Amino acid sequence: MILYADIAGERLDAFLARSVEDLTRSAAQKLLEEGFVLRNGKPGRKNDKLNPGDRIEYTLPEPKEVDIAPVEMALDIVYEDDDVVVLNKPKGLVVHPAAGHQNDTLVNGLLYALGDDLSGINGELRPGIVHRIDKDTSGLLAVAKNDFAHRMLASQLRDHTMARTYEAIVCGSFREDSGTVDAPIGRHPSDRKKMCVTARNSKEAVTHWEVVARYRGYTHIRCRLETGRTHQIRVHMAHIGHPILGDTVYGHKKPELGQTSQCLHAGQLCFRHPKDERPVLVFAPLPEYFTQVLAKLEKLGR
Repeated sequence: MILYADIAGERLDAFLARSVEDLTRSAAQKLLEEGFVLRNGKPGRKNDKLNPGDRIEYTLPEPKEVDIAPVEMALDIVYEDDDVVVLNKPKGLVVHPAAGHQNDTLVNGLLYALGDDLSGINGELRPGIVHRIDKDTSGLLAVAKNDFAHRMLASQLRDHTMARTYEAIVCGSFREDSGTVDAPIGRHPSDRKKMCVTARNSKEAVTHWEVVARYRGYTHIRCRLETGRTHQIRVHMAHIGHPILGDTVYGHKKPELGQTSQCLHAGQLCFRHPKDERPVLVFAPLPEYFTQVLAKLEKLGR
């Protein structure tokens, strides 16, 4: 495949991720590292800065067979048809294999439950997975059973028509009843495992929030994502001075109210069905850990 650069100074990996459908930034970097991309006839590097008119040739390798062990586990499936599965993921479950988690992830369970009925677009480690959800975030996650469904759902993520709503408990009190955080998110300059609000090598990020209930020192809020950046709600809430309760990465370093991980739950997911575009609206009730925190807050008073 051949592309031509159109923006001066854009990084080659960013250009590929923007120009090639269903190609993530990390996948583009992997293509570059493995020599599948040429810039003006020479091997490209991920941080190459492009000039308008640069000729970019790339090859997508054949998909590899999935080499992940199917593992029987209890999956809370809240919606399923021939094309899509929506699961309610518990807090603490890793979504796809990574260092230290090879046989205890959601993907292992999906392979056992669905076998070959998973899309292959995300490659060998993330079959079927359409969008991210953190290990310690609970709630709804969409999984595609075939490549057509995956492409259609991914396009809804890109054009912001897939509606994802989260419940969160944050530190501090809001004066307003609702608001919007519109601040670009990129990789943290000194800690590559973290994200931050930054103008450098970042992407647009928009989070809408509203107050559900106020407590002494804490607030229960509902957030609607307009974009879907890594750790978006956690970063945005910390940025405006209201880190999520229990988030020791972006918020207070010491656990509060017994919480050692973020109180964040993906409670509502709405999308157009890939085949006939009918609206699909799915809910997941607040999990026990979340309701237990709310009970503690009720005792503290409002």
